[in-house]
Amino acid sequence: MTYREQFQQIMHYGDFDRMPVCHWTGWEETIERWYGEGLPRDVSQHQFFNATPMWAGIWTNLNLYPAFPEEVLEETDDYRIFRQGDGCVCQDWKHKSCIPHYIDFTLKDASGWDEYKKRLQPHPDRIPGNIDEHIANIEASGMPIEFETASMMGWIRNWMGVENMSYLMYDDRDVYADMVMTLADLTCWAIDQVLPRMKTKVDYAHGWEDICGKSGPLVSPDIFVECVAPGYRKIRNKLAEYGVDLLGVDSDGDVEQLLGHWLDAGVNVQFPIEVGTWKGDAAKYRKQYGKELRVIGNFDKLTLEQSRGAVQAEIDRLLPLMKEGGFIMVPDHLITPGVALSDYQWYLEQVRAIRL
Repeated sequence: MTYREQFQQIMHYGDFDRMPVCHWTGWEETIERWYGEGLPRDVSQHQFFNATPMWAGIWTNLNLYPAFPEEVLEETDDYRIFRQGDGCVCQDWKHKSCIPHYIDFTLKDASGWDEYKKRLQPHPDRIPGNIDEHIANIEASGMPIEFETASMMGWIRNWMGVENMSYLMYDDRDVYADMVMTLADLTCWAIDQVLPRMKTKVDYAHGWEDICGKSGPLVSPDIFVECVAPGYRKIRNKLAEYGVDLLGVDSDGDVEQLLGHWLDAGVNVQFPIEVGTWKGDAAKYRKQYGKELRVIGNFDKLTLEQSRGAVQAEIDRLLPLMKEGGFIMVPDHLITPGVALSDYQWYLEQVRAIRL
């Protein structure tokens, strides 16, 4: 059974007897540590770990096109302040992994939306010139095939900042809804450009959001239902025309208040369900929402910095979900710098030995 076949069986509650051994990656500092502990620089991490990526993706350019010209405003040995292609002015550190510090935004309120909307229209150059070659390669890879969708909330938050977006959602809700639908329409256009080229169907469509923090979502459930859910439904209906029945989102933070609304809007895969300080629990959510909710992730990455006993206890916590199906266990975010290479290898060996 190829990993792609295994993925299909797990996500549709079919026949499987083990977990895929998936490796995402670690923070830059983690990888540098591992180089010092024996990770080769000239061999792919997946080859070294005898592990698979989570999926093989089909990418189209669904972001701003054309992008804004990048402009460096200040630069030192430690950081630079520059205007990004999305119009945001940010400070980015040169020698450490961090979230950029955002200083200013080109899109501050409804008055700036028309300029952004012009940059979110269909264009042939959004489709990579080598798309047919790429499709052939991933269809032959034996990997689950994932189509990348636009973000319905997270990109808007990035373009505007949390405070500006929060005011917009209440002062100009129709504009916010138009932003979401513009991104959904562009995604549906890209689906129509790419999926007819394929000999086999896409297994899974997936989009990034990162729209929740430790206290819950940055978009209220009521505004989600009114403004965001229609965009997701449009994408889900378009995917259904091509036989694709799995649509997922990537959001860190406490997603609990949005889970049911995502499901109602056709989003039936969640990644990664972070454990965090709020104790995100995929098993609890499965009991609440049933088998329509699939999850990839939910292994608390911080146990990898603790003892091997803690790692085993975390695996044991998730075993019932693994046996039930609709769940693939991977760490709930990038591997942190406190994890030794040997301990991470030990974790992967425990996953490899699981029989369900």
